[in-house]
Formats: sequence, structure tokens, C-alpha cells
Amino acid sequence: RSGIYRRCRSCATITAMNTPKATSMEQLISLCKRRGFIYQGSEIYGGLAGTWDYGPLGVALKRNIQNAWWKMFVTSREDMYGVDAAIIMNPNVWKASGHVAGFSDPLVECTKCKRRFRADHLDNVTTCPECGGTLGESRQFNMMFKTSVGALETEDSTAYLRPETAQGMFVNFKNVVDSFYPDLPFGLAQQGKAFRNEISPRDFVFRSREFEQMEIEYFVDPRDEELVGKVFDELFDEQMKFLSTLGISKDNIHKIEVPESDRAHYSKRSIDTEYDFPFGQKELLGLAYRTDYDLNAHIKGSGEDLSYFDEEKKERFVPHCIEPTFGIDRLILAVLSESYKVEGEGDEARVFLAFPPALAPVKVCVSPLLKNKIELVEKAQGLFSSLKKRFGAVAWDDNGNVGKRYRRQDEIGTPFCVVVDFDTLGEPSAQAGNPELLDTVTVRHRDTGEQERVAIGDLEKYIEERIK
Repeated sequence: RSGIYRRCRSCATITAMNTPKATSMEQLISLCKRRGFIYQGSEIYGGLAGTWDYGPLGVALKRNIQNAWWKMFVTSREDMYGVDAAIIMNPNVWKASGHVAGFSDPLVECTKCKRRFRADHLDNVTTCPECGGTLGESRQFNMMFKTSVGALETEDSTAYLRPETAQGMFVNFKNVVDSFYPDLPFGLAQQGKAFRNEISPRDFVFRSREFEQMEIEYFVDPRDEELVGKVFDELFDEQMKFLSTLGISKDNIHKIEVPESDRAHYSKRSIDTEYDFPFGQKELLGLAYRTDYDLNAHIKGSGEDLSYFDEEKKERFVPHCIEPTFGIDRLILAVLSESYKVEGEGDEARVFLAFPPALAPVKVCVSPLLKNKIELVEKAQGLFSSLKKRFGAVAWDDNGNVGKRYRRQDEIGTPFCVVVDFDTLGEPSAQAGNPELLDTVTVRHRDTGEQERVAIGDLEKYIEERIK
């Protein structure tokens, strides 16, 4: 079959999905490596499948997305509390949550080439997609990474790297209630690493063995069903609003109401938000109504009382939970895919990343028109220092001609290039020399290529207004 298809896990029905976008994964991966966004993990040793390292620009982009998320969902709200739970937790946490017994995917192995695949990702579960050999019987494979805590490796020392950040919030529910006495509804929010021993990691950072999540566990009163439904819808709307701030077009977003037969066992309602990645329409965000499954599991597993006491009605009950979840790596991939633009054709083609200015790893690049003209260099260096102190994410570039500098900055998504030229100094030259332009600079815009003169005294305000 040509095109992209989706297989239902429960009934195996295959439906046609959107075709891949014009931007290819090869283009994105090449740019990310060349410009210092994302590298293959352990590359000098041949790499390690399913692991990726973020370079200087990738780290900056990731932090900008994380900071925007934290501001929107935590610091700008009065009903949210941030936590940062340990990556290695008591193994009884994972036994109680069901991960030890049931956190698994169906694995099949080729009898010829010995490659392993997730059975639910294959159209044909009898034939190897790589060599055409015969696939063996499907068996369950637990995806948690095991480790050992302490000096001796015994059965009692077994622990796990967390496969999700959610349980760290559930086990801290009582701590937060006892410390802050929050009124329902309220939420716990966390950003952090998670680890899954994926059978077949693929599609760059979309599916990897080490990744980062941004999750919220929002606790509600189950006695008010209308409120529960309202909160669920509001959290979905907030997810869409956040995607909009990242510059992701609603035309590339798809709301999938997950049928009961395909939902996780703990979910009463789930919505998957899918995005048109270069390799097809795939899940980007999730929203699940987890009811009281997790708190009840930990009440049973730990023996602790994780109920909530309603002071007004003098009643005690176990709150229900609604969980919006965001994968930071998938968001980065979506932002890169959305922002990747090509203007023109052939050798004249201009590639640029049209990041929203607030997300751009570098906000401004400062250059002297000529690197061998000392007056230009000194003026530009002074301007660079002042902008660097003010905005931080400011670059210096005096290598090659101005056109080449623009192209380099376009490829990393820098929204503004500032050039100190002869007009800035008020000096006449073959190309310039208007005295009225003394102490002004050329500001060149990434998306349009347009240029304008801005007074140095107004430059900080000019930039600040445009990178919010």
C-alpha cells in the first residue's frame, strides 16, 4: 500500500491517514546535526539505538519550550503545584501501579535475521518487514529498565528507572495536601526524564529509550460530574492554546477521541492529539481521565490514607485525576517540522526555521559589515555586549560576507540580524554615507528578508517588543 495507515490495536482495522509532509526526516536530521540541535547518542562509538544528545541550540530550544510550558501551566495559575520526584523510586511503587506485571508490548522476532519488532506496529505479523523471513510467535516484553540499588546485586536490590513521571506525583499527593492544604480542584506538575526499553525505537526523537515528559495530574471531586467534564474540556483547550504558542498550525493537528476498546485500562476517557509529522500522522499529546485508579492502587500498595477531606461537607473521599501529558522530544520534533521552510529552488534556495521569536535559540545576531574595519568591529562589539547582557541569547558572527551570515542564521532560526555599517558611523563610503543615519543599524528580518534602520538607542526596546 502507498500512503500512511493506522492500525487499531483491538480490532486490527486499518484506516488511511494523511500522507507525509513535504519536509523529509532526512532534511530535518541533517540540519539538526549540522547546526548543533541534536546528535546521535554516543556517536563516536557507533551510537546507541534510541538515544539522542541535544547540542547547544537543541538545549536552548528545549529550555525555551519547557519554560513556556511551566509559565503557562504552573506559575501563571493559582491551582498548580510543581514537584520534581526521584527517577529511581521504591520498586513497590511500580508493583502497585501495575507496571511490573503489565507494562509490556507485544514482541516478535524474525527467525532469519533475528531482528525484533513490536507486533502492533506491523501490518503483517507473519513476515519480517526487513528480510522477508518468518516472524515467530508474539510474546510480551516488559519495557522497564532494571537496575540495582546498593553494593550487592540481589533480588531485594532490584529497582527500575521510571517509565513515566506520573507516579512520582501520585505518591507525593499526600505530601502536598499536608503541606499546602489546597482546595479541589488542583494539580501537580512535573518535568523530567523517563525511560522505556523500546523494542524498535525509530523516527529520530519521536520514539526513543530515554525521553522527557511534561505532565500534570489534576485532581477533581468525582461527586461533581459536570465539573469533571468541564475541567477535562478546559485542559484540552489549554493544550491547544499551548501548541499555538509554539507556532504549530491547527491544520496539522488532529483530535482523536480514543474508543473504549483502545483506551488504557485506567482511563474512563482519553483524547490523543496527533500531528502531521514528516513520516505521517502520529500522537503528539495525550489527555486521560484516570479516575481514582492510581491513588487507590497506592492506598492498597502502601497502606497510607490518600483520601481528601472536604471541610465544608465533612466528607472524606478519593479524588479523581485528569492527566494532560506532553512529550518534550515530540514537541521539539513538531516545532522543527512546522518551522522548516524552503524559499526558492536549487542553489539559490534559502532554508530557514521560522520559530516564534520567543522560542528561537538565538534571538539576535550582531555583525560588523566588514571584519577588517576596526571602527565597525569596535562599534559592533560594544552593541553585542549590551544586547548580550540584556537578552542572553545573542550571537556574534563576522565570518564571510553578510549574505552568508544571514543564511547561517536563517538555518538556526535567528529572527533578527543586526549589522553595524558605515552609516552607523556616519562615514561616507561607496555604498553609504547618509549623516542622518548616524548611530542607526540595519535590522534584517528572518522570515521576509526585509531590512530596516533602527536607532541604537531604540534597539533594545525594538527587540524586546518582538520576542515576547
